[in-house]
Amino acid sequence: MKAEKFTEFGGSAANTGSIEAQVALLTEKINHISDHLKSNKKDFSTQRGLMQMVGKRKSLLTYLSKHNLTGYRALIEKLGLRK
Repeated sequence: MKAEKFTEFGGSAANTGSIEAQVALLTEKINHISDHLKSNKKDFSTQRGLMQMVGKRKSLLTYLSKHNLTGYRALIEKLGLRK
């Protein structure tokens, strides 16, 4: 699963530091945890972890938009973020 994400977004399975791959992996985790929280509304520790992941993804996307605008736009389009 992770290797596939890194290959798809980072270029190769060994390129785990790629910003695009990290954002894609965080997006998948965020979607999974969001589904969990829909059925477990009082799971506040998971909710806190979700907010931390969202913040991390936001900072990575901000960095990407400042350094590689075309890559940022392509990633947003591919992941379906920021509608």
